[in-house]
Amino acid sequence: MEPGYLLLLLLLALFLLVGAALGFAAYSASRDLQAKLDAFRPNELVARIYQLEQKLSELQKLVSPTPSKSSPPPPPESLTAHLTPVPNPPPAPVSTPPPAIAPPPIPYPAAKISQSMRQETKSTDLEAVIGGHWFNRIGIIALLLAVSYFLKLAFDNNWIGPAGRVAIGVLLGLLMLPWSQWLLGRGYTYFSDGIAGLGEAMLFVSIWAGCQYYALFSRQIGFAALVAVTAMMAALALWRNSERIAFLSILGGILTPALVSSGKNEQVVLFCYLLCLGTAATLIAWRKNWQTLLPLAFLGTQFYFWDWYQTFYRRAGFLESTVLFATLFFVLYSVIPVLRTLYRLQLRPLDILLILANASAYTCSLYLLFWPQNRLTLALFFFALAAVHSYAAYVFPKSESGENSLARMIYSGMALTFFTLAIPARFEGNVLNIAFSLEGAALAWAGFRSRGKLLRFAGYFLLGLAAFRLLEDPPAAGTFLLNERFFSYLFLVACLGFALWAAHAYPHSAQESGRAESISISVALNAFAVIALSLEFWDFYGHGGARFDHPLAQNLSLSVLWTFYAGLLLFLGLQRRSPVLRWQALVLLGAVVAKVFLYDLSFLDRVYRVLSFLILGTALLAVSFLYQRKLRGENSGSS
Repeated sequence: MEPGYLLLLLLLALFLLVGAALGFAAYSASRDLQAKLDAFRPNELVARIYQLEQKLSELQKLVSPTPSKSSPPPPPESLTAHLTPVPNPPPAPVSTPPPAIAPPPIPYPAAKISQSMRQETKSTDLEAVIGGHWFNRIGIIALLLAVSYFLKLAFDNNWIGPAGRVAIGVLLGLLMLPWSQWLLGRGYTYFSDGIAGLGEAMLFVSIWAGCQYYALFSRQIGFAALVAVTAMMAALALWRNSERIAFLSILGGILTPALVSSGKNEQVVLFCYLLCLGTAATLIAWRKNWQTLLPLAFLGTQFYFWDWYQTFYRRAGFLESTVLFATLFFVLYSVIPVLRTLYRLQLRPLDILLILANASAYTCSLYLLFWPQNRLTLALFFFALAAVHSYAAYVFPKSESGENSLARMIYSGMALTFFTLAIPARFEGNVLNIAFSLEGAALAWAGFRSRGKLLRFAGYFLLGLAAFRLLEDPPAAGTFLLNERFFSYLFLVACLGFALWAAHAYPHSAQESGRAESISISVALNAFAVIALSLEFWDFYGHGGARFDHPLAQNLSLSVLWTFYAGLLLFLGLQRRSPVLRWQALVLLGAVVAKVFLYDLSFLDRVYRVLSFLILGTALLAVSFLYQRKLRGENSGSS
């Protein structure tokens, strides 16, 4: 025999011995642990301890000089059924010892006993982990390697033909299942599930080798056999109430299309199979309340969907069918969260993650399928999704305290998101800015009315987005104050004003955070009003709208405009007793002072310089006069 084959035989023998030893060690450790657990009866142990306490108390009474006033407490009612009556011996005559000599109380070694029991428990737990779990995995791996090396040796030497190889694999995989059931009947649940998973893996590998590697039978037969193995494992999981086996069955079902793939475009067959697999996972997850099956099925479905899209998708001939299957996938993986909410069951973290991932995947698929050729269709889909999620949030039951539940908040946010996505899908340019401004104002109003911070901040985000788009890419300007750009800024300012009115109209929201928000809205409103007017005056004097030197007239117009606007803010602040408006006026006047002294003094001509300083000085004196009159009125009122 050649040295190479001799070495392989030695390795095979070594793996067989190691695998058998580790498997036997795991089996023995699990059996010893089960025996210890069977022998351990907590209630019986407590009952025996109580009987010992009774006997110790009676002995202490016999040797004590005076009768003890303390007596052991009665046993708990939960232990009454486990306590066996202990016949009390008749009291023996006891001679009273001298009162000067009193025996010390009998010490109870409770601390030492508890410490030793704790150490023993830790040792037992570690022993169970090593013997029952680690050796289980290592033993399975060792046996798998031993069988693999033996089969490889047999295959390399042509001891066994292709048909025999596949038959051996199928036979070993099938034998694993009754062995797993035999182990389960003796209480080795974890070890039994591992053997069942090993059997499924051997069946999958053997069937794949038969149809793809050796071509002993067709791919259709191999596909049907793999589906049958998946169904058998799912039935076994339901019968044994094992989530681990159910997880393995769904995983095998996900691997099935990859194992028997022909490399051709078979969209209908592939996606129908994924729908059936997802439906089975949904039914099992709902019946058994298992939460790991649906995320696994969802990930497998998305993997195959996007892999097919990247490889085979063509717009002509596949658009309608792809949209249909993407929608069916979205509906399928939305069922469980909706049912849990309707039955007032709490949404688990995996459920929430599935909701968000499912919506994100569907949104991406719709965008890639419709953009940019079918923008109207894409907008209609988003509007429909917004309406469906809004209706779901409306019909979902509230929490026990009467407030919006977590599911209602999630679906309301998703409805808002889909509605927001529908706007840019349908509109563009300045119409998009107007739509964002209008939706932002509506959300801010709804947030102040319902005390919902999420709605308010969503409205602020959309208002900020509209403002950013206006600043970055403003519409075209033409006639002074009668152009698209000024009307866009005016609409944004009006929406900010509506949000500011809502902040003051619902005082229950005007707490510290609500007050800070109203101040921010007020500052933004006046800032954009000043920007809009400044752009109009700058363009008017810069394009020959008046007979002045353009750069000088532009700078002087800004100084005059800002001074006038600051005076208007100050007047309104004094009339309404609003320190927010007064402070904005002072800040704007400060900007005018800085501009006049730092820029106008150096760059403007003498005539424009005189006008600039004259207007600024007059405005500052008027402001000072108004503040002095205000202070005098307050002092006279207080006296």
